[in-house]
Amino acid sequence: QVQLVESGGGLVQAGVSLGLSCAASGLTFSRYTMGWFRQTPGKEREFVAGISWGSSRIRYADSVKGRFTISRDNAQNTVYLQMNSLKPEDTAVYYCAADGTSAIVPAIPTPYEYWGQGTQVTVSS
Repeated sequence: QVQLVESGGGLVQAGVSLGLSCAASGLTFSRYTMGWFRQTPGKEREFVAGISWGSSRIRYADSVKGRFTISRDNAQNTVYLQMNSLKPEDTAVYYCAADGTSAIVPAIPTPYEYWGQGTQVTVSS
């Protein structure tokens, strides 16, 4: 049974940093592209960042480029999202996802087969 478990969300003030983690189990983690998405009520799930299985390909949404950093530790079956200079518009539920088939880093939800339950990030102004 595949499980992706996010952690690290919370309530923070604008301008500070926050780190998210996603621990994976039940899959060969090192063979999966991993992505972070976020969603707010009434909106579609939005791509944030993605990283290929060997970390050679990394992709960011324009809205987070230069502020967020995605990384992974295949030995620990974990993917991370370091979020700096947080803004109120970063407020969302953040999800990690795993894609075992794409040769690129997809920026849409469809190719990702497995999803975590999400963790809330709230940034106050």
